[in-house]
Amino acid sequence: MVTTAERVAPLRVKDLKSGIKPIWCPGCGDYGILSSFFQAIINLKLDPAKVAVVSGIGCSGRFPAFARVYGFHGVHGRALPTATGLKVARPDLTVFAMSGDGDAFSIGGGHIAHAARRNVDITYIVMDNEIYGLTKGQPSATSPPDILELSLSGKTKGSRKGMVGLLDIHKVEEALNPILMALAYNASFVARAFSGRPKELTAIIEEGVRHKGFSFIQVMSPCVTFFNTYNHFRETVVPLPEDHDPSDRMRAMALAMEPNKTYVGIFYRDETRPSLEERLEEYRQQLSPTSMEELLARFTR
Repeated sequence: MVTTAERVAPLRVKDLKSGIKPIWCPGCGDYGILSSFFQAIINLKLDPAKVAVVSGIGCSGRFPAFARVYGFHGVHGRALPTATGLKVARPDLTVFAMSGDGDAFSIGGGHIAHAARRNVDITYIVMDNEIYGLTKGQPSATSPPDILELSLSGKTKGSRKGMVGLLDIHKVEEALNPILMALAYNASFVARAFSGRPKELTAIIEEGVRHKGFSFIQVMSPCVTFFNTYNHFRETVVPLPEDHDPSDRMRAMALAMEPNKTYVGIFYRDETRPSLEERLEEYRQQLSPTSMEELLARFTR
């Protein structure tokens, strides 16, 4: 949520760079996400001193080091609970959680449901390259079952090198549909973007930050080293239909299940639900000093 207190003098991208140069592979889609993240902060006129980024493990986990904001590089799969704790403790901060597809949907998959049901006011950006890039290219929960065929057909630049023999095993598994999952969990803001379209990505991040509640943003971010899907997404990425109503969750689910198109845009948005922070504040207001004393007395008698 963006408040008046968070608006400051105009920033430049160089003001937001930490001085630590990103060490992602040249051409990695994550560079586009970092650039859009910077631009969103500038466009929203956020105070970097009131912005925090929490990450887990993986290529995405390095994100906090590259931005001149508060950052926390946590353990694998735990970006969301850490970000939730931070937002509850410091509701005045604009909090981002950053994960890759392994961090978000494998070891950390169970946390998405709880962030969604609580409607914690954080923006969760999942940098989805459909592969474990940091650990040399094993399939992830979003890797397509035909990943080997895509690789050998020339649609990607991936190969068996570094795959530790897991590709053939992965062919018997179905890929997770993150957008459908977030919609089923009733996340109050669900969107998808492509790192190769930075203007659209920036706009979606801005909308996610403006949203008062849990904003889930899947960003297709190709791994140029192990699973280069740039050409694939350039062919399949299309904007959501112009007549799509983001308040229609069932329609959003149908669009999420489209097999031959990768829709990008805001699938679903519900502005009527109070955020976790709003509910907690309402509860705090109900606890007068007298009632708090009464509660403490129960444990001191």
